[in-house]
Amino acid sequence: MKATTTLHPSRLTPADTVRAAGIGLRTRRLRSFLSALGIVIGIAAMVGVLGLSESSKSDLLAQLDKLGTNMLQVEAGTGIGVGSGELPEGAPSMVSRIAPVQAVSSFGTVDANVYRTDFIPPEQTGGIAVLAAGPNLLETLQGTMADGVFLDEAPSEYPVTVLGAVAAQRLGVRSLDGTPLVWLGDQWFTVVGIMDSIELSPDIDRSALVGVPAAETYLAYDLVPSRIYVRTDPRFIDDVRGVLPATVNPEAPDEVEVTRPSDALEAREAADDAFTSLLLGLGAVALLVGGVGIANVMVISVLERRGEIGLRRALGATRRHIAVQFLGESLMLSTIGGLGGVIAGAAVTALYANYKGWDVLIPQIAIVGGFLAALSIGVVAGLYPAMRAARVSPTEALRTL
Repeated sequence: MKATTTLHPSRLTPADTVRAAGIGLRTRRLRSFLSALGIVIGIAAMVGVLGLSESSKSDLLAQLDKLGTNMLQVEAGTGIGVGSGELPEGAPSMVSRIAPVQAVSSFGTVDANVYRTDFIPPEQTGGIAVLAAGPNLLETLQGTMADGVFLDEAPSEYPVTVLGAVAAQRLGVRSLDGTPLVWLGDQWFTVVGIMDSIELSPDIDRSALVGVPAAETYLAYDLVPSRIYVRTDPRFIDDVRGVLPATVNPEAPDEVEVTRPSDALEAREAADDAFTSLLLGLGAVALLVGGVGIANVMVISVLERRGEIGLRRALGATRRHIAVQFLGESLMLSTIGGLGGVIAGAAVTALYANYKGWDVLIPQIAIVGGFLAALSIGVVAGLYPAMRAARVSPTEALRTL
């Protein structure tokens, strides 16, 4: 009696698939590297854009929290038909009577220049203005002092001044050691304070501030405010904004301009969102190019390896096995590209955010979504070459050996 031999169907385990795919990529290293590089660039662009956008947005929200969205800024209109450019002298006190208003402060422009010494020609102003500031201006703007004190803690009727951050730098006043003096108007003023930069009002950064009494006594200040800052209850911000023009100038409310400085920051965020969308689009294009590169490599690989495919089919490999092998190579390429892209995008985000002084924030959706996008590209790019390889006839392929 003859022994019968049972033939088992050919099997391709997951481990066999990984080994076969790895061999296919290692034998074409340069081509595989360039194809994976396309995926790396696309994923890195998407992760980097989302990470930088989130980090920038976090910094912007921190600025808004610091400045507060309940700040209103009042100025007089200028130009033909919009006003004389001056606010009434008693405008700040009238604004303070509005019930929801929490703090009011103002400054006026003084016709004077400030210099480090009295030997500098008058026409060289250095871009530094002189402002007569109310004592609670720093509190209203929620600013801080880098050194010294503000005018509310100094004798404002004496010739003393507080320098904005940029003004101090241009005048060469780094600290208050030695009691520095500046030539302001036609006499020496003692510097009693240096302010930190104020995001809400860059004009103050470039100014030398003096108290209203001192400005009136020594600099012939006319007591007319140039700008009024108003802090109000956030619940009534729109109501206060609506009544401010008539309160400031009852005779000509249409000549009063009321703005909200935080609106400019929100507009900047809208512009950043548009720019982010553009960069995401470019990242998607790069990702598409990477997918096309993978598809191209796999199609060429099928054409070059017809003999290998025929031999494997002759040894018992099924069409499904051949398709799984080539699809595995495509997925391995996209996996390497996805991991490399996520790491590169995160590194770029961290480097740029640290350079800008932002907190490094990389959304989880950027990491997970970027990797899944790479795998999806791998599946799509490898599907057609895998199906084409599976359709190769063993007898026809063996003729090419």
